[in-house]
Amino acid sequence: MVALVAIATGALLLTACAPWRIWTAADLAREAQPYTAQPDQPVRRVLVVGDSTAVGTGANAPLDSLPGRIGQDHPKWHIDNLAANGARYADVAAQLDRASAGYDLVLVLAGGNDVIRLTALDTLRPQIEQVVTLAQQKGQHVVLMPCGNVGHAPFFIPPVSWVMSHRSEDLHAIVKDVAATRQARYVRLLKPRHEDPFVARSKALNAADGLHPSSAGYEEWYRELVAQGGLAGLGE
Repeated sequence: MVALVAIATGALLLTACAPWRIWTAADLAREAQPYTAQPDQPVRRVLVVGDSTAVGTGANAPLDSLPGRIGQDHPKWHIDNLAANGARYADVAAQLDRASAGYDLVLVLAGGNDVIRLTALDTLRPQIEQVVTLAQQKGQHVVLMPCGNVGHAPFFIPPVSWVMSHRSEDLHAIVKDVAATRQARYVRLLKPRHEDPFVARSKALNAADGLHPSSAGYEEWYRELVAQGGLAGLGE
């Protein structure tokens, strides 16, 4: 564990060979605005919580984010978005504490910061369980959609990318198990390198910082959300 921490602590030093990525990531975070929608007579109510991927950091506009694409396809859905850049699962629990109840869907987009910032796995699991418990108090359906393989992001280079890949696999294993035991839905974005579109189409699907999805990347995520039944049962 000491070696793992030492390697991951050196991440910023290793990525410092391209410091513009760090500055670009900060710029994208400052510019990002979470997508919300308030139609006059909504037929469904959706709550989005999570990290920068729920905010839509890296997209050209809020409409290009994953919540924005939900709104485009479902203009009669009310969408609230409490997500924040940098949020970990512990922060998502706080977001849910602030939310009202009565949603048809609670969409949780989180996990990347727990991977990068080395949240201990024995701490992470109860935090994810707490998030699911709170989310189920707020909405009828709960969808957990952690990010894909962080180690595949151009932002990281070996050996840090190897650590990030291993931690991404651990994250997904926990989320999948918690979702199964708590009757939540799990959307899997994790793919092996040879099948990962964010590797094969890196320039198109990754934002300029090499860490967040681009507009096209969020479109890819949205297709996975729909294909894996993340919006099933909600109708139009």
